[in-house]
Amino acid sequence: MAEFLLRESNGVWYGFFPLLEKFGFTHAFTCRLHGNSDLLAGGLNMALHVGDTQQKVVQNRKAVADALSIVAERITTCEQIHGSNIVVVTPEKIGSGAFCFSDTIAGTDALITKEKAVPLMLFFADCVPVIFADPITGAVGAAHAGWRGSVAGIAAKTVRKMVEEFGCAPENLLAAIGPSIGPCCYEVDSTVYEQAKEFDACFTPASPGHWQLNLWKMNEMQLLQEGLKPENIMCADICTADNKELFFSYRAEAGKTGRLATVICGK
Repeated sequence: MAEFLLRESNGVWYGFFPLLEKFGFTHAFTCRLHGNSDLLAGGLNMALHVGDTQQKVVQNRKAVADALSIVAERITTCEQIHGSNIVVVTPEKIGSGAFCFSDTIAGTDALITKEKAVPLMLFFADCVPVIFADPITGAVGAAHAGWRGSVAGIAAKTVRKMVEEFGCAPENLLAAIGPSIGPCCYEVDSTVYEQAKEFDACFTPASPGHWQLNLWKMNEMQLLQEGLKPENIMCADICTADNKELFFSYRAEAGKTGRLATVICGK
């Protein structure tokens, strides 16, 4: 199992995978600690769409950028809608949504790019962050995989898009699944089960008409089916709902919370 560690830099706490760093890919899964949020939840909220003060969110993003030694103005984001649309970040799209939600890339749940030093940033509070990096081509990607996106195959589709657009070979791709709600805390009913029955191995019966859903496993299965090597698939195995002192959790906090950021930057 790939190692996942927490680190503090300039007052910002975030998680990372040493294997990705070994290949030179700057990345982070931010924690909720510290920050300037005006939300009731407080802390390092990274999203502009949850009712926080724009200035405070921008301050938080700049703090993370400083901690990672990336250029804040080049941060590129998207309006996540629990779908499976993927956008290629070309030069004219760099910086979309960095400091203002109105110019974020619309209706998208995954971003990929081969441009150098472009931080792709997506936002989470229980949904599964999946990031991708190709040590051969330098291409990177980030996907937002809630249960709907996972069932729609957003992770698998991101792999295919990187193959199509950048000539990536699946066997060379590194993929990392960050902190998100785990099967310990994610109970779903028949509404979800009926739409995801093809992934029956990811469900464990909990009570009549209810199951514990393992989204980590669901995404890992898809990545393996796309040809990624098992040793190149990393998973933090950390549940956000069970660790809400470190991470925002939509479910554990009844929807009144901030968002973590997942960042991946090409070489």
